[in-house]
Amino acid sequence: MTPTRVAAAPGGWRALTPGLLVAAAAVGVSAGIHLVVPVVPLLTVCVILGIVVGQLPVTRAFLDGVLAPGIALSARRLMRIGVVLLGLKLSLVDVAGLGWVTFFSTVAVVLLAFSGTWLLGKLFRLPGSEPLLLATGFAICGASAIGAMAGVVRAKNSDQAAPIALVTLCGTLAIFVLPALWHPLGLDTIEFGHWVGAGVHDVGQVVATAQLAGSGALAIALVVKLTRVLMLAPIVAVAAVVERRRSVTTTAKRPPLVPLFVAGFIAAILVRTFVPLPDEVLGAADGLQTVLLAMALFALGAGVNLRRMLTTGSRSLLVGLLSWILIAGLALTAVHIAG
Repeated sequence: MTPTRVAAAPGGWRALTPGLLVAAAAVGVSAGIHLVVPVVPLLTVCVILGIVVGQLPVTRAFLDGVLAPGIALSARRLMRIGVVLLGLKLSLVDVAGLGWVTFFSTVAVVLLAFSGTWLLGKLFRLPGSEPLLLATGFAICGASAIGAMAGVVRAKNSDQAAPIALVTLCGTLAIFVLPALWHPLGLDTIEFGHWVGAGVHDVGQVVATAQLAGSGALAIALVVKLTRVLMLAPIVAVAAVVERRRSVTTTAKRPPLVPLFVAGFIAAILVRTFVPLPDEVLGAADGLQTVLLAMALFALGAGVNLRRMLTTGSRSLLVGLLSWILIAGLALTAVHIAG
């Protein structure tokens, strides 16, 4: 697949349509699976389905052929639009409601998790952009963050494969592992929700995990999680600045100082905070955002080469597991500080 060539794909929308239709159909199939197995979030199912489809020789041929332009568009453009709409979930009023201690401890968890995961990736000599993508996905919001960061730093598809697979694996494990540790750790329902929001990767995985402790735990988990999502804007913007400076010494086209989708994400947060939007509008935006991210995550999953990852990705797996433990520990520390 060649995502950077989508705009110049021969045939325009005619070339894009097959891949877009397949990605949309995959969302429908994933929704059916999610209804049967509701404990696994829809977006996680989409990633897993994409990974499975991407390993089959028959479907791989189509993914690399006629479906490639539409799949590439889903992975890049639809991902960015979905991230913008994700901003409508977050109101600064809700963030302020956490209190300063919880807010700053959540920001600290993101920054320490990001730095720690990046350093682990460098220590284990992961190739290319893998350390950065792993750090972004694990510290902020899973595969969505990986897709957003990959577009800014022009990461290769091969660099995205391991981070996407690992953030899906570890986030899914969290759905089962964290509830098992809830009572042994002596956490009440609100503390458990805080821990989940600060330590689980994807928004859907947070919902699936926190809802087991009731509506109070789910509410705090979502606000804490969306506060972590808020950190996507500054971290991606910093990466864009670094990439822009690096491109000065190369022949590569310089990226924008602030990526357009990051500006849109911030604008959406401000709209959600200061403009009284009807519930119908928010509901429609939420539904569209879910569909767009689901299509994008299926496309990203389809780009994962498990055979290559299993033969050469043992270091990536170790970094992912260590990062997962690091983030869970940092999040638990934040819970005790806030308590």
